[in-house]
Amino acid sequence: MTFSLVARCAKTGMFGIAISSSSPAVAARCSYARAKVGAVASQNVTDPTLGPLALDLMQTGLSAAQTIQDIKSIGKFIEYRQVLVIDNEGLTSIHSGPNSLGIWTQAEGKDVAAGGNLLANNRVPQAIVDGFISSDGHIGDRLIAAMRSGLAAGGEAGPVHSAGMKIVDKMTWPIADLRCDWTKNCPIEEVANAWDIYKPQLDAYVQRAIDPREAPSYGVPGDD
Repeated sequence: MTFSLVARCAKTGMFGIAISSSSPAVAARCSYARAKVGAVASQNVTDPTLGPLALDLMQTGLSAAQTIQDIKSIGKFIEYRQVLVIDNEGLTSIHSGPNSLGIWTQAEGKDVAAGGNLLANNRVPQAIVDGFISSDGHIGDRLIAAMRSGLAAGGEAGPVHSAGMKIVDKMTWPIADLRCDWTKNCPIEEVANAWDIYKPQLDAYVQRAIDPREAPSYGVPGDD
């Protein structure tokens, strides 16, 4: 009931994941990223342990392909799982179990991998990959463009209700973690709207964490 992508910005080394589903709060269960390590989407009858496990494996030096092989050996009921992985070199690998739901498929490109289940058609992941590769700018802009491309290609078989986007850079915490956990409107556009507001302030929030003495004020009450 989900479509997603994991991606790397070759210029900055940032990793990102964007995801959408008809289920509520999909990003809370299915999206994982770690600075200087990689990004993972663990979806389709989700096992939330597989995301952190994949990141731990890659942090030991395993490639995306090696990580997926280990996940297939370690994971329980792996025939039900769909796991997308990108590593620190921008290499990708995907496992889609034969018990994935409905129309399911996957696609890979340079610095990006996409996959989905219960899709409207089997062209959606390739449209997501193409949307990421053909766009430019900040990785957040490219993630939004890719998800919009997937939705335009058909998206999920039914309406989507939740979405999220996570980005990591050099710090141990995400520099952006935006979610729409439930809406009857388009959750991808809800996340896109949040990104438009958050993006101009992103560097300031990072600076506040690193050294608040140099952080700018945004004029909110008490923020002098």
